[in-house]
Amino acid sequence: MPLAVFVLGLSIFALGTSEFMITGLLPGMATDLGVSIPDAGLLISAFAVGMVIGAPLLAVGTLRLPRRTTLLALLVVFGASHVVGALSPGYALLFATRVVSALACAGFWAVAAATTISLVPAARRGRALAVLVGGLTVANIAGVPAGTLLGQHAGWRTAFWAVAALTVVAAAGVLAFVPHTAVDASAVRVRTELSVFRSGRVWLALGVIALSQAMVFATFSYLAPLLTTTDGLPSAQVPLALGLFGAGALIGITAGGKLADAHPFATLYGSFGLALVALTTLALTSDAVVAVVAVLVLGAAGFAANPALNVRAYSVAGGTSTMVGASTTAGFNVGNTAGPWLGGVAINAGLGLPSVAWVSAGLGVLTLAALTFARQVQRSDDARAVSVLPQEHQTVH
Repeated sequence: MPLAVFVLGLSIFALGTSEFMITGLLPGMATDLGVSIPDAGLLISAFAVGMVIGAPLLAVGTLRLPRRTTLLALLVVFGASHVVGALSPGYALLFATRVVSALACAGFWAVAAATTISLVPAARRGRALAVLVGGLTVANIAGVPAGTLLGQHAGWRTAFWAVAALTVVAAAGVLAFVPHTAVDASAVRVRTELSVFRSGRVWLALGVIALSQAMVFATFSYLAPLLTTTDGLPSAQVPLALGLFGAGALIGITAGGKLADAHPFATLYGSFGLALVALTTLALTSDAVVAVVAVLVLGAAGFAANPALNVRAYSVAGGTSTMVGASTTAGFNVGNTAGPWLGGVAINAGLGLPSVAWVSAGLGVLTLAALTFARQVQRSDDARAVSVLPQEHQTVH
C-alpha cells in the first residue's frame, strides 16, 4: 500500500474528528450557546449539508488543478474555519463556520478518494479505501473521545483549537508524502465526469449509501444524551462509550476492507443486519452496560459496510473519476444530514430519546430493501449482457 494512502487516511483523521466530535460536545455547546440540544444537533446537519453541496461543486471546480495543491488549499480553509469557530461569539457564526469547514472537508474527501484509487490497482481498491476511511475510524476511537474530554474540562472551544492544530499536521504530511501530479487540462472534460450520473445503478448505489448513513447517524448524533438520560451512564463515561464506538468501527472497517472486493453484497447484508440488532437493543434497553455493548456493535456494523459501499459505487460507475468520489461523499452526507434531522424530529415530537433508535431501525429496513432492489437490477443487467453475447462466449461462460 503506498505511503501516501496512509497519509491521506491520517488527514481524514483530523477532518473526521471535527465532523463527529460535536456528538460528545452537544450538552455543553447547547448550554453555552443558549440553544436546545436538537438545535445544537443541527450543527452536525450543517456540516453534512456543506459536505453534500461541496463535494460535487469542488470536484468539478478543481478538476484541472493538481491534486496535491488542491488538498493543501482545502486543508488551509478547513483549519481557518475552526479558528473562526473557536472565536465565535454566538450560534449563527458558529453555524456558518461549520458549513464552510464542511465544504473544504467535502472537497478533500472527493480528491483524496480519487487520489487513493489512482495509486492502487483495481483489485486493491477496497483495502485502499478502507485505509482512507480508517482515518475516520481512528477519529472515532481517539479524536472524538479526546474532543469530548477537552470539551468537558476546558470548554468546547478548546476542542476546535485542537482540530485546527491537527489540520496543520495533516497539511505537513500531504506536502511531504503525497506525490505531485501534473494535470492535462485538455484531457479533462466536465461532461465526461458528469456522465456517470446517467446510470440508474449509480443512483441506486448512492441511495443505499445515503440510507445506511442516515440509519447510523439518526442515533449516533444523540448518543451522549441518550446514554446519560435513558441508560443512566455517568457523563464522565461518555468519552469511553464513544471510544468503544470507534473501536467497533476499527474492527468493522478492517473486516469490511478485506471482504469488500470479493463479496460486496454479502458484506453489506451482514453489516446492515447486525446494525439493526444493535439499534433495536438501544431502543429497548435502559441498562447502561447493554447500551454500551450495543454502541460497540453499531460502530462495527456501520463501518464494515463503508468499503463495500464505496467499491460498489466505483464498480457501477465504471471508472476512477473524481466525480465518483464526490458523489459517494455527497451520498454519505445526505445520510448524515437526514439522520440527525429525523432524530431531532422524533425528540421534538415528544417521543423521547429512545425514539431515535427506532427511527434508525426503520431506516435500516429501508436500506435493506434498497440494497435488495439494487441487487436484482444488477442481476437483470448481467443476464441481459450475457444474452447478447455470441453463442460461443455463452458456451464458454
